[in-house]
Amino acid sequence: MSAPLVVSIPHRLGREEATRRLKAGLTRAASSIPVLKVDEERWDENRMIFRVRALGQAASGHLDVADDHVRLEVTLPWLLQRFAQAAQLAIRNRGHLLLSKKG
Repeated sequence: MSAPLVVSIPHRLGREEATRRLKAGLTRAASSIPVLKVDEERWDENRMIFRVRALGQAASGHLDVADDHVRLEVTLPWLLQRFAQAAQLAIRNRGHLLLSKKG
């Protein structure tokens, strides 16, 4: 098993507003990325547990919303490990857009 991919995104929204914005974020993000399909998205208070599929490979993880940051941790299968750096950048960029002060 490989080490998980971890992305931490700071924000100034507070936990409640950040959670509200993120609840629609994964499905909306997946719809803009043709190779990404959301198999599961489940919220338990301030934690989202998810399972996605890309290029026929499943990846699972969770996202924790804190007062001043969001921490995403996902375990990628070996085939998707090759795209880990690009995925980390894409996740960070999409997260910054969702969690910016506007909106």
